[in-house]
Amino acid sequence: MVEDVANPAGERSGQFGALGLHLADPRVEASVLGVLDRVEVSLRASVASADPLVTEASRHLVEAGGKRFRPLLVALGAQFGDPDADQVVPAAVVMELTHLATLYHDDVMDEAAVRRGAPSANSRWTNSVAILVGDYLFARAADIAADLGPEAVRLQARTFARLVHGQIAETVGPRDTDPVAHYLHVIAEKTGSLIATSARFGGMFGGASPEHVEALAEYGEIIGVAFQLSDDLLDIASESVQSGKTPGTDLREGVPTLPVLYAMASDDADAASVRLREILATGPLVDDTLHAEALGLLRESPALKRARETVRSYAEDARARLAPLPEGPARRALESLCDYIADRTS
Repeated sequence: MVEDVANPAGERSGQFGALGLHLADPRVEASVLGVLDRVEVSLRASVASADPLVTEASRHLVEAGGKRFRPLLVALGAQFGDPDADQVVPAAVVMELTHLATLYHDDVMDEAAVRRGAPSANSRWTNSVAILVGDYLFARAADIAADLGPEAVRLQARTFARLVHGQIAETVGPRDTDPVAHYLHVIAEKTGSLIATSARFGGMFGGASPEHVEALAEYGEIIGVAFQLSDDLLDIASESVQSGKTPGTDLREGVPTLPVLYAMASDDADAASVRLREILATGPLVDDTLHAEALGLLRESPALKRARETVRSYAEDARARLAPLPEGPARRALESLCDYIADRTS
């Protein structure tokens, strides 16, 4: 029943604007919203367990909401075939469960206290429970994928392997690799991979042609990287909480995002660039004065401009990958994401 859905259709329709997605065709919007409605109901049913604790902990992030970006791309990918095909909703559920599982593990690794405005699972139930619940969600995703066929299982497993490789690479650090190249690789593995498979699943299980499925997957990989990079820029450039967190949070925590990496790699000899490198080299900026100084310098730096150019390059690359797809409202919706990402950090 729709009443049981965490994010009612009207609220989710408003989220399209928050994602920069424009569904100008009422039929496409109704179709996509219908898929997302059924995904919400299925997500809750999928994480239910005979153990009340497992059910409660598993539903914790499901009920916290979120953009449902991955199910959205499944629903849009299916528009290039039959969006009402029986396997579209289960495919979207597989993708969202896989994503949610990674969040439980990420919160343990990051020692996060809050996720989506609520206490994180690890802070509420301990690290061990959070890790095991993440494992449970991965298992539920694999179980549902098995009903979709061997190819779905194979793709979900390979995507999971990329996610793990990305997390290991992030944890270990660049080693002998250029830090910028390493960072872009981590984002592709941790973020781009799952969004690529989401778009692929939409096309596959909607019955799109192989050529269109490949185009969707390529688009998903690149738009996923672009979206993550644009969030990095918003953390520095935004004066508000547009990025979903307090501006400068990554700086305060010592997370080396793309603008910081560009600044650190710069050999600009002007006083502002030299001073910025000095501050960034100290690590996490917990001192309010240094934090404010670094944030101000970054906002005016060539590094931020270069990072903006990188984001725009990814957004345009993603748009180019849509070329094999037929013209129509679904393709225009995917193109609108490219426009949004290119513009949101300008």
